[in-house]
Amino acid sequence: MNQSQESPMNEQRKKPRFPFPRYPRGWFQIAYSDEVESGSVHPLHYFGRDFVLFRTESGELSLLDAFCPHLGAHLGYGGHVEGESIRCPFHAWEFGGDGRCTKVPYARRIPNKSSIKTHHVREINGLIMMWFDIDGAEPSFEIPEIPETNLEEWTPFAKRRWKIRTHNQEMAENVVDIAHFRYVHGMKIVPQPHLIEPNYPVLKMETKTIMETPAGDVEGILSVEAHGFGFSTSRFTGLVRTTVIASVTPIDDEYVDVRFSFTVHKGQGDSIARGIGKAFTAEIARQLEEDKPIWEHKTYFEKPMLCDGDGPVGAFRRWCRNFYPEWYIEQAAREYREAHGTIA
Repeated sequence: MNQSQESPMNEQRKKPRFPFPRYPRGWFQIAYSDEVESGSVHPLHYFGRDFVLFRTESGELSLLDAFCPHLGAHLGYGGHVEGESIRCPFHAWEFGGDGRCTKVPYARRIPNKSSIKTHHVREINGLIMMWFDIDGAEPSFEIPEIPETNLEEWTPFAKRRWKIRTHNQEMAENVVDIAHFRYVHGMKIVPQPHLIEPNYPVLKMETKTIMETPAGDVEGILSVEAHGFGFSTSRFTGLVRTTVIASVTPIDDEYVDVRFSFTVHKGQGDSIARGIGKAFTAEIARQLEEDKPIWEHKTYFEKPMLCDGDGPVGAFRRWCRNFYPEWYIEQAAREYREAHGTIA
């Protein structure tokens, strides 16, 4: 295929898929704590931007914009930690965890305005989370500590990860999309939520479930608690208590980085917990793989044709608007109209 034939397809790919903003505000996972050792440096790409994550020799964690203000070197590639600073690989300028330039080894004075933008990070529940707000606003809520991640009676995380062509909001809508559990995932019943609470910044949902096991069907309860679009917990009771932490972080205009972290209660013994945990992890992974091609190829209808068996999609979408500034919502809708001609 020649260049002229490729151009229309490339233009089509550039059109926004959704009439709402790409990057919501909130806390988003960028790593696990055990992946970032003292003295280590990690280049990252999220929200269509480049960052550098590093841990100083004393153990402090810092997240900066990636590029040295001197001549633009990426600090994440070849940069290394010197005490409490990160050293640029190009001319050895050093920057502290607060982004200020602390040393220029060959100059008599440090230039004015030589700082690098810093970003809020938190280590909680064994995860490293960053705060993102398109307006640069300070964090407006925090991620809660999950007791299961600090107790001996729960197993260490089993981790799974995917790169998916979709949007955080589209994935989160599954929480209230009741019917798909049966028709996509083959569950024996359509779960009937008896609790839906969308209150900024938290959305809660609770529903009865039935899981098929070799010993027969086991009834349980699924409780979901989403703190914005980047962090949620799903707690399952029934056969064994299981908790899944789901973290979804935008990579760029097309893709999200999805991490699932599973932990199982050891109440029936370590070996049973490991076996059930392995089976449960495989089942949830199977369900996500079934959702993946739908998310990657579906379109978005602002006014979908709902029926009485559907969940509270409207209430969910109103909750979603809390995570975007109004100007960003208007801009996204305008760009979508210009690209597609209308909003469905």
